[in-house]
Amino acid sequence: MNIHNIHKDNSQDVNRPALYFKDVTVSYGQLEDNIGKYASYCAGLGLKPGDRAAIALPNCPEFIYSYFGITRAGGVAVPLNLLQSPPELAFMLKDSGARFLITNEAIGRAFSQLPGQSVTPVIIDEKCRSEIAAAQLAYFPASDPESICTFLYTSGTIGHPKAAMLTHNNLNGNVKSMDYVSDFGPGDNFLAVLPMFHSFGWATSVLLPLYLGCSITILDAFRPKEVLQVLSQKGVTVFCGVPSMFAVLLKLRRQAPFPTLKYAISGGDSISEEHMIAFEKLFNFPIIEGYGLSEASPVVSLNPLDGVRKIKSVGLPLAGVDVKIVDDEGRELPAGEVGELIVKGPNVMKGYFNREEETRSALRSGWLYTGDLAYCDQDGYIFIVGRKKELIITAGYNVYPGEVEEALASHQSVAEAAVIGVPHPVKGEIIKAFIILAEGFTPDKHELFRFLKGRLSIYKIPEIFEVKEELPRGASGKVLKRLLK
Repeated sequence: MNIHNIHKDNSQDVNRPALYFKDVTVSYGQLEDNIGKYASYCAGLGLKPGDRAAIALPNCPEFIYSYFGITRAGGVAVPLNLLQSPPELAFMLKDSGARFLITNEAIGRAFSQLPGQSVTPVIIDEKCRSEIAAAQLAYFPASDPESICTFLYTSGTIGHPKAAMLTHNNLNGNVKSMDYVSDFGPGDNFLAVLPMFHSFGWATSVLLPLYLGCSITILDAFRPKEVLQVLSQKGVTVFCGVPSMFAVLLKLRRQAPFPTLKYAISGGDSISEEHMIAFEKLFNFPIIEGYGLSEASPVVSLNPLDGVRKIKSVGLPLAGVDVKIVDDEGRELPAGEVGELIVKGPNVMKGYFNREEETRSALRSGWLYTGDLAYCDQDGYIFIVGRKKELIITAGYNVYPGEVEEALASHQSVAEAAVIGVPHPVKGEIIKAFIILAEGFTPDKHELFRFLKGRLSIYKIPEIFEVKEELPRGASGKVLKRLLK
């Protein structure tokens, strides 16, 4: 993804601020120069077109320089999820065939302990920065738009992550589709607090604002009090987050004014109706929900920014993106019926790297089978019900975990809930709920049962409750139910 190809307006003012990070401001002219230097430096190390180079960095300007430098030189950027365990990171480095690893000193020390690595580390320290600054700018031919520019690792069906191969056209197409349904422009300032190594954070908080000539305020981690301060004082107009972030900000119960904020956009997982309403009441600001997945670069749908917003819906498909709800035989279902959500468009991946069988399963006749259960209403709005593989079948009844989680979260004692099915010798499965208690409450299974009985069918009520201090999460904030199981 060459930076000079993603600008919407080629007459971009080189003096316009592109990045704010701590006390540093980087102009668009400086951004272009740094990317060129990183591209030349990577090529000087021996990076050739098609070579994979992994990036293991927190949110920072160097992440952006590295990513675009790698792809400008014709390489494939492989962002690594810093929340993964060492064995998972070792697997991704080996599986991707990465030749280089761009990282910092602290993370580099951890990676040096990983067994069986043949990757060449590039440690971004003062010495390395000096060498990059001294690199002679080189000419790189434009990449084939259909060539792969990034591997994004996503969870595998048997526990191993798999790399979704995305092309320049995939990412460019997704950004242009997002632009079509928004009114963002050079005067906007996006908060980049979502991890840049995650597809949602990268696309919405980096690629989109750079395409539009906006500014990006970068935070290297999610620190709730700092986020509230930045939203209040740093001129941020767009904040893209995940439900867990909004829930934590809500928990602080601080009524902070956000004088410049135009939009708060939620993705990565479903947000409970109670949290959404409470957030809007406390901060006097709406949350706009959308949906996506790494295999779709990632954004598929979004509630209209200035139109009808439906609570609990992930909105309408982006321009140029088609969706259908189908049954197990691939037949399209009418409005209101639950089935698997499938997607077609310029944003859909080329396939999984070295995973032919899983690619054939996911990509069929040009459609991406997402594995998500959903339905569309008469207006075409999409409502996600849950993951197909997380569907619970108890005594022959289908139970969608999201419905149970939503009901649990509406009880005052429950801050958050996650529901799974556990094996049972008679019913096949029974429902187990993991809950995080709201502050000041003690567990009361009988009270929860009475409460749910008025909101759910009896077979949907959990038989087992377990209180947790926290729930395991992925980079997007989504609860990792495979770890709960």
